Formats: sequence, C-alpha cells, structure tokens
Amino acid sequence: MIPSRSFFNTSEVAISTFFLVGIPGMEHAHIWVSIPICFVYLLAILGNCTILFFIKTETSLHEPMYYFLSMLAFSDLGLSISSLPTMLRIFLFNATGISPDACFAQEFFIHGFSAMEASVLLIMSIDRLIAIYSPLRYTSILTSARVIKVGLVFAALCIMLVLPFPFILKRLKFCRKSLLSHSYCLHQDVMKLACSDNKVNVIYGLFVALTSLLYLVCISVSYMLILKIVLGIASHKGRLKVLNTCISHICAVFIFYVPIVTLAALHRFAKNASPVIRVIIADTFLLVPPLMNPIVYSVKSQQIRNRIQAKLCEKQG
Repeated sequence: MIPSRSFFNTSEVAISTFFLVGIPGMEHAHIWVSIPICFVYLLAILGNCTILFFIKTETSLHEPMYYFLSMLAFSDLGLSISSLPTMLRIFLFNATGISPDACFAQEFFIHGFSAMEASVLLIMSIDRLIAIYSPLRYTSILTSARVIKVGLVFAALCIMLVLPFPFILKRLKFCRKSLLSHSYCLHQDVMKLACSDNKVNVIYGLFVALTSLLYLVCISVSYMLILKIVLGIASHKGRLKVLNTCISHICAVFIFYVPIVTLAALHRFAKNASPVIRVIIADTFLLVPPLMNPIVYSVKSQQIRNRIQAKLCEKQG
C-alpha cells in the first residue's frame, strides 16, 4: 500500500525509494484493473512482433513503407516493454516502490522510445509526401540502403536527445517528497520532487518538448503539401485513392499525439483536474499506440492482411 502523502512531505532524510501510483482511490480494485492491462500488453507485444516477423520474412514487404512500419513496431514494442514491469507490479501486487536508479533507467527508455516513435511518424509523413509528389522516382529516392541510414541516424539522434535525462536527474537531491503522479517514471514528474535546484532539468525538458512539437509541426506541413497535391488531382476517385494511402499514418499520428497534447493541456490549464483523469490519460499514452498501430496497419494494408490470412489458412489446413 502507498504510505500517506504527509509522510513524503515531512521527511527530511534523503530518500531511497520513489512511490508510483495506480488509479487513486481504486487501490482495492487494482487486481481487476490488471486483467485488461495484461490483455492489452499481450496483444500489443504479439501484434508488433507479428508485424516485425512478416516484414522480415516476406520479401514482397521489403519496401520503404514497410521498413518504416517495422521501425514503428520496434518503437511500440520498446515502449510496451519499458513500462511493463512497473505497471504490472502496481496493478497485480500493489507494489508501488521503485529505486531512484531503476526509475531513472525506466524514464530514459520510455522517453527514448517515445522520441523514436515521434521520429518514425515524421519520417513516414515525408515518405508519403515523396510517394504522392513523385511516384515514378519514389523507389530511386528511397532505396533500402537510404532507408536504413535514415532510420539509424534518427535512432542515434533520439538516444542523444534523451541521454542527458538520467544524468541531470542523478545530480538532484530528493529529501522531502517521493510520491510520483503516474504508474511509471517520467523526467518531468521526477524532477518536481527534487529539493535542490532543478533549473537545468526544466530548461532541458522544455527543449525536448519543443523538439517533439517541431516534429508535429513538420508532420502537419507534410500533410498540407500532400493536401495541396491531392486537391490538384482532377478526378474525385483519384483524390480518394491517394488519400487512402495516408489513412493508416494519420491514425497513427492521432493515436500517438492526442494523449500527449491532452496531458500537457491538463498540466498547463487544468491543474485542479482529478488525478484519476491524469493517470488514465498517461496510461493511455503508453498502452494505446502499441496496441492500435498493428491493428490499424493490418486492417489498412492489404499486403500485410493477405499474409496474415494466408498464415492462418495454412495452419487451419
């Protein structure tokens, strides 16, 4: 069980454990909440592993769009595995304690895979723009080697972007508060508990947040350019056909960014909002994208859908 909040606020001793939260006021029902959470994690991990398996084994899927999809699946898999230990410990066993080092490691991986997912969504928007703007040159512009290089460069940039987080948290002193406000560790959540100067954390955290916002702006610009090209197509059927190639990606962008923007808006404009709402939205951010992205792409991508159906028929036969 979580000790009372007054304990965290009065202790002057340097703390050795942070305490995460499940759903405030529903601690008695955590075991029941754990059932759908475990189910979501299982489906998310299974779905993303399935996407990675088919893209690796099927030569017909060795195309730029599917390489980018495999990067998205890898990011989602990492995001799920990063949050899995604390989420299951809280909801299955009511074990809310976590050591500072484990917390800093978890927030590094969660922020890292989140940044990677944002980067992949940006790359995929550029991929759709190139495919629509210059379809004849698409395969010559986005060769397999170039796609792999782009993926590795963005992965390295994401690691470098979030690498300072654990180190700038490590230098802080935590001596009064130790109760976090989510079911997993985030940089902005942990730094608020510090009893020493956290100005560096605030500035760097703002820089990372602005980088994420820049990614969203670039994705929006890509779609404005795509829309301009689509509106120039004469036939209504042609316009719908082109837009249909973007539906999966648009869904993935909304699934990823809506919880982030909602949570940021709550922290900024609705500081008195119920903690339960904040926890649910924060958990949605980690649970829903890894679950929904494989479903969206499997439904909308005929090639992946055909491969899955063929495998299922093969097993039944």
